[in-house]
Amino acid sequence: VQLQACGGGLVQAGGSLRLSCAASGSIIRINYMGWHRQAPGKQRELVAGITGGGSANYSDSVKGRFTISRDNAKNTAYLQMNSLKPEDTAVYYCNAKVVVTFLNPSGVDYWGKGTLVTVSS
Repeated sequence: VQLQACGGGLVQAGGSLRLSCAASGSIIRINYMGWHRQAPGKQRELVAGITGGGSANYSDSVKGRFTISRDNAKNTAYLQMNSLKPEDTAVYYCNAKVVVTFLNPSGVDYWGKGTLVTVSS
């Protein structure tokens, strides 16, 4: 299973970006997809996550500004980021809990390579 994230870039404060994360490979089901970020000198933190049924959760720092969604048919998750702030600057990573065998219905964690988001003031 591979996760391919894209959509990062340079944007001015107040601007918007949309990240996408596409999963490919031998996938039976994706139980959960999430976005994490890691800023320089800081620990990786959860930004947002979404279950297969569409229930989403967000970190307090992005609530009201970011929206996570997913297209189950395409095994893809999206992160719409609005009203971006310089403190949102980080490498954003997607992860997914993927079921690859019926013997393990909980799934296995996979991570994609990060995509850099830079917000200038």
